[in-house]
Amino acid sequence: MITVLGASGFIGSNLVKRLEELGIPFNAHGREQAISSGTGGDVIYCIGLTSDFRSRPFDTVRAHVCKLLDVLQGWEFDSLLYLSSTRLYRTDMPEAREEDPFQFNSLNPSDLYNISKAMGESVSLTCGKKTRVVRLSNVYGNDFTSENFLPSVIKDAVLKKRVILQTSADSTKDYVNIRDVVDGLINIATKGQHKIYNLASGVNVPNQQLMDRISLLTNCRVEFDQKAPTINFPPINIDRMLTEFDFRPSNVLADITTLVESYGRRGGLSDQN
Repeated sequence: MITVLGASGFIGSNLVKRLEELGIPFNAHGREQAISSGTGGDVIYCIGLTSDFRSRPFDTVRAHVCKLLDVLQGWEFDSLLYLSSTRLYRTDMPEAREEDPFQFNSLNPSDLYNISKAMGESVSLTCGKKTRVVRLSNVYGNDFTSENFLPSVIKDAVLKKRVILQTSADSTKDYVNIRDVVDGLINIATKGQHKIYNLASGVNVPNQQLMDRISLLTNCRVEFDQKAPTINFPPINIDRMLTEFDFRPSNVLADITTLVESYGRRGGLSDQN
């Protein structure tokens, strides 16, 4: 039995669909449901905030830490898998491995996300129960209501035919397909042998390559803000996923066509009606 907490979100809802396809018994709890007590088998904690965390600091900490405490203290479960983020790794690292240390600055508003995720990791791993942590890179899929980077860029390219990027052309980051994520989460939750996993593609993609592909597909105009900073996240080491689960992630450049076509059919058409 797998219990999905945060089943109404992008990752949680796709996880539930995949469990249904595989015929795996599950319970699904929406983000707003009371979770102060319960039983869960293998729990996957998907409750969190992403792009809007800067404007919602209290909700961010509540999602990443406070609700988690309710589960760790009030639930009976066989195991718990906490969803964290590869954002926690320092940008100056040559490669990000699970054992690498973090560095935060409480005066930096952008670090609130990282600090709260790190607290969620720490309380999970030190609570004395069987717990694991998975650090996700930038998850993509048919999530075009999101304000995250990739769906926002595709939306502007399809609807406005113009994209203005606030990071430079040679900025890079790792992208991982939601299909790969949900299968990875199920594997880790049910048979993972380590305490912490990186779940990513293992390949950093430059903005320029992404935008060349999107521009070709949509005929949009791409501009980079003249003052746009260069932000390069470290390459994510995924050796644990590769060796333990024979993980073979998709490449975002190969998936761009499907994403653009999907938005044109669903998001783009509905926005124009």
